[in-house]
Amino acid sequence: MSDLFEDYSMAAELTGAYDEMFAPGQIPRHAYAQIAGALEELTLTDVTARADSMARTFLDRGVTFDYAGEERPFPIDIVPRIISGEDWDIVERGVKQRVRALEAFLDDVYGNMKVVADGVIPRRLITSSAHFHREVSGFDPVAGARVMISGIDLIRDANGTFRVLEDNVRVPSGVSYVLENRRAMAKGLPEAFGQQRVRPVEEYPRRLLSALRKSAPPSVEDPTVVVLTPGVYNSAYFEHTLLAGLMGVELVEGRDLICRGNRVYMRTTAGEQRVDVIYKRIDDEFLDPLQFRSDSMLGCPGIVNAARAGGVTVTNAVGNGVADDKLVYSYVPDLIRYYLDEEPVIDNVDTYRLEDEQSREYVLAHLDELVVKPVGGSGGKGLVIGPDASKEELEALRAKVLAEPREWIAQPVLQLSTVPTMSGDKFAPRHVDLRPFAINDGDDVYVLPGGLTRVALKEGSLIVNSSQGGGSKDTWVLADGVPGPVQQGQKHVAERASGRSTDSDWQNQQAETEQQ
Repeated sequence: MSDLFEDYSMAAELTGAYDEMFAPGQIPRHAYAQIAGALEELTLTDVTARADSMARTFLDRGVTFDYAGEERPFPIDIVPRIISGEDWDIVERGVKQRVRALEAFLDDVYGNMKVVADGVIPRRLITSSAHFHREVSGFDPVAGARVMISGIDLIRDANGTFRVLEDNVRVPSGVSYVLENRRAMAKGLPEAFGQQRVRPVEEYPRRLLSALRKSAPPSVEDPTVVVLTPGVYNSAYFEHTLLAGLMGVELVEGRDLICRGNRVYMRTTAGEQRVDVIYKRIDDEFLDPLQFRSDSMLGCPGIVNAARAGGVTVTNAVGNGVADDKLVYSYVPDLIRYYLDEEPVIDNVDTYRLEDEQSREYVLAHLDELVVKPVGGSGGKGLVIGPDASKEELEALRAKVLAEPREWIAQPVLQLSTVPTMSGDKFAPRHVDLRPFAINDGDDVYVLPGGLTRVALKEGSLIVNSSQGGGSKDTWVLADGVPGPVQQGQKHVAERASGRSTDSDWQNQQAETEQQ
């Protein structure tokens, strides 16, 4: 390998993690053979120039995120994360299974609660969740699914085995970076991209719009869909604008909507227009001040009653957050067995429930060896990695756990798998996770081939969240056995990124591919 990989093998082995690109001895794994060859031909000057070009592209397109209150370009690394077709089959089946089980669970807990009556999960666990909303108990969505859009976070352990780290079925974000990463990588590393049969990601907006339209109230023939955003100060606002634009629907704020007669209307320059489907990108608690926070200025009064009456569809469904609860997460393997009569395709990470006295005693005795997480936390906020924490931090954590044990879980410290990442003047191993995105239209679950690979840019760090200083990688799923249209679509991605193909050319090609 080139000098850029000098000492890489030694550094990777020191992490104790599974390296995605290299087997021991710095031998490229089969899926990475071509990318390794392409990188070997590059010098530090080449890599730096391409990385700078990709960063400028993100800045020009407004691909940013909120880091410590400051808008920054979203970091993307030049080395993609590659998943073989065989490994992706496991991911796809596991995510679909998980989504179906969570869908059944949410339908049950807001209905008859058979899962409680049958002793699978304690009632107090559900009712004590901050995101269990009694306001929608007994309310069945008019059409579609409760979990239409989901992001299931996965990691690979030291053996290279996929594990589920957490579920995101409230307002999962990050798919915009998947789309933008692909555009940037096709331009930044075209010689490698052109040699690989990479499955495309560009059909996600079309799939999403189709599912949203399908979920409209049954009496509506040509539904009007909107994306509801908290506004420009939200950290995911770029994603809201991108998805609305790609789907060709209106991006609205709560002040743009009005409820009347259990119908929702959008204020336009031509007058009020009825809205049939709302893809909400705000938390439930801010959606409807008549039902939740009375001081909310982000939502619109009356939306929940309109949805209950069948006048509008709101997705993801209100109340989904109970399935995001990290304590509920620990029961999902049991929920899969209960609702689907199947064994989990992808197992959870081993988890201690701290409301259990025996587990709590063990965890408190081994705080310096474990990761402790708040059950309602997100974005890496509030978690404590025991081996990296000071005595003062561990003592403060102990007091919090003893005061509210239901609010915490604990897990072993897992060495997330690593992928070569540019660091200074060479590549170094950095830990990654994976968030595949799924769309559930009520009949089938589509899993976007690839998803968002997040990477911890700091040496030794296991925290991959962008809000904590992490970055991302383009995720390539190899199209093993997939015929021509994938290659044709891939060719147009590279041509469009390099300026040799117009957007209309791309759209025509996409239409031809879909027909085939």
